[in-house]
Amino acid sequence: MTARSVVNLTVHGIGPVTRTLDPGEDGTWVSVTQFERVLDAVVGRPDVRITFDDGNSSDLDIALPRLLERGLTGEFFVLAGLLGEKGKLDAGDVRELQKAGMRIGSHGWAHRDWRRIDEAQAVQEFADAHRVLAELTGQPVTRVAIPFGSYDRRVLGRIRQARISRAYTSDGGRARPDGWLQARNSLRHNIGPEWTEQVLDGTPALPVRARKLAARAVKRVRG
Repeated sequence: MTARSVVNLTVHGIGPVTRTLDPGEDGTWVSVTQFERVLDAVVGRPDVRITFDDGNSSDLDIALPRLLERGLTGEFFVLAGLLGEKGKLDAGDVRELQKAGMRIGSHGWAHRDWRRIDEAQAVQEFADAHRVLAELTGQPVTRVAIPFGSYDRRVLGRIRQARISRAYTSDGGRARPDGWLQARNSLRHNIGPEWTEQVLDGTPALPVRARKLAARAVKRVRG
């Protein structure tokens, strides 16, 4: 039976840090223990999806074997313009993830805020990034994860023009399984067992849900 709603989780970096992090990036870097605890809670949950942003090398070195051990799959959103940089996935890594049954999507070219890019950068973020990943995987890019969860009406228009079938945000909460715009919940450095329970099974209070819905509505029409 199809779930009435799903919880999308977002993983960024896991385990030892192997490169210089961008400002604030340490806030979404989790330990191996924290990551494993989340995976264990997800096993047997068809209403939970696991996604990975930024194309960190821990996607392959740490996440992949632990996903396979538990019979889980993930969707990996790669920064096409940063492939092969220190601490990042390279082309061979992406192919290995795909060969293992993982899905590959785009996180853009250079981890820019899509609300702040000019036309030349937009070509990189959508056309160039999608071309590189399509050539690498042998499949067209049909899904994206929006960097920083930052979007407005103009960004959504560009995503639709790129013929994207699903776009992931960082809005939090649950989502409709077949929704075009998918809210996600980011793992953060300070999560504990109670976080996993609250996110997977908790029902936010009505005022909290109302605020989230209002925030999403504003994002869709601003710009």
